[in-house]
Amino acid sequence: MNKFVIAALATSVSLSPAVAQPGDASRGRQDFRACAPCHSLEPDRNMTGPSLANLWGRKAGSLPSFDRYSDALKSSGIIWDDRALDGWLTDPQRMVPDNEMPFEGIKDARVRADLLAFLKDATKPGAAPGRTAQAQMKGMGGMMGGMMGGGRDPNLKSLEPAKQVKAITYCRDTYRVTTADGKTRAFWERNLRFMTDSSRDGPEKGAPATMPAGMLGDRAAVIFAAPEEITKMIEARC
Repeated sequence: MNKFVIAALATSVSLSPAVAQPGDASRGRQDFRACAPCHSLEPDRNMTGPSLANLWGRKAGSLPSFDRYSDALKSSGIIWDDRALDGWLTDPQRMVPDNEMPFEGIKDARVRADLLAFLKDATKPGAAPGRTAQAQMKGMGGMMGGMMGGGRDPNLKSLEPAKQVKAITYCRDTYRVTTADGKTRAFWERNLRFMTDSSRDGPEKGAPATMPAGMLGDRAAVIFAAPEEITKMIEARC
């Protein structure tokens, strides 16, 4: 028998009885704030982690649109249901050793039950988009909101001129980013990140976007539609 399946079964046997008790979905909605920076509830909208839409009954590591599963999770043989998810939320590394989810687990059985009650409703097929969006909005505050302004990531195809990049120059340790409003801002090279977004909300080809990052206002990200655009956009000029 697969060693990960054995680990999953062992975890399932030792679960608290709280998993069999009904949780409070309204409290679970609040608990989901800790999950929202990495997981979307919208089908195939993947972030750091995979979308949780239609999660119940899905084989672990099998969402076709997500490419970053660990080999350990893909080979675990786990099918996500109430008990498997309770075990995962309790201690992911114990359940699937060598998985790549940076999460230590939730030791409070009642919190897990509440979160599972919310997720079971919010991830079911046809879950109301408004509910999904609201949960994401609440969850994306704080640190993530400092970069993207809170809520779900904006559509980078329809930004104000101040966030539309027209030119980037590089001289010694400094990047200068010129935006469509005619303004140019200088960044220390370590404070400017170059990223790509190929999703439906990503920028148009040849029209990168810039977003603030960090709490001090001295950092930013420039987001391109594809990696080959990065070097084409940057001009070495002092």
